[in-house]
Amino acid sequence: MSESNSSKKVNDHLANERTFLSWIRTSLGIMGFGFVVVKFSLFMRQITAMLNPQASEPAPHGYSSEVGTAIVIIGAITAVLAYLKYRKIGKQIEEGEFVPSSSIISVIAILIAVIGFILSWYLVDSF
Repeated sequence: MSESNSSKKVNDHLANERTFLSWIRTSLGIMGFGFVVVKFSLFMRQITAMLNPQASEPAPHGYSSEVGTAIVIIGAITAVLAYLKYRKIGKQIEEGEFVPSSSIISVIAILIAVIGFILSWYLVDSF
């Protein structure tokens, strides 16, 4: 293996690691957003109870908990898929036969879009 070929392989592996870490940051962000959505229903119930202390029963929580939990799960799935893709690309770099694939991006984008539409519907319906 020549010096330039070895250097290129090192650079490719470092780029693969940077991409993996970016996906991990993305998954943490998704999970954090899911956590906020779950806690939003608790916050709304507390605000309602403070503003209307004579209410005998708490307001229904809606679907915030379920949607937030789904978003946290999507974040966890993103981390797992990122790791699997990292390993696959590392192996392809070593074999010198890299085949680009955007399936992980498509899956995550579709899941986030679906959750976004569900949250939008929930917010519009709550008015």
